[in-house]
Amino acid sequence: MAGLDIKGLNATAVTEYAMQESKNASTVALQKKLENTSKTSTDDELMEACKGFEAYFLEQMFKEMQKSVDALKPEKGDNSTSTLVDFFKDQTLQEVCSTSVDTQSNGFAQMLYENLKRNYDIPEGKLENK
Repeated sequence: MAGLDIKGLNATAVTEYAMQESKNASTVALQKKLENTSKTSTDDELMEACKGFEAYFLEQMFKEMQKSVDALKPEKGDNSTSTLVDFFKDQTLQEVCSTSVDTQSNGFAQMLYENLKRNYDIPEGKLENK
C-alpha cells in the first residue's frame, strides 16, 4: 500500500486548509439554519436565522474593508505567521459580528425578519428580543 506523501506539506498549507474549512463550516451552518426556516417555523427561529444572516453579512463586509487596507501595505518577505494571524483574525471577526448583532443590530435582521414573515406567513409565537 502506498504511503501518503507529505513532503510538500508545510505549516502554512495546513493552516490555510484549516482556515478554509472554518470558513466553509460557518457558511454551511448558516445555510442549514436558513433552509430549516419554513412555514412551520416560529418567530424565534426565524429571528435567530435572520440574526445569523446579519452577522454573516457584517463579517463579509468587514473582510472586504480589510482587503482595501491590506492593499496599501508593503509586501513582506516572511509570510510564515501571516496565515495564523489571518485565521485568528477571521475567528475574532466572526465572534465580534455575532455579538454585535445581539447587542446593537443595524436593523438588517429585523427588516429581513419582517419581510420573510410577511412573505411566508410565519405563525405568531413568542418573540424574545435579546
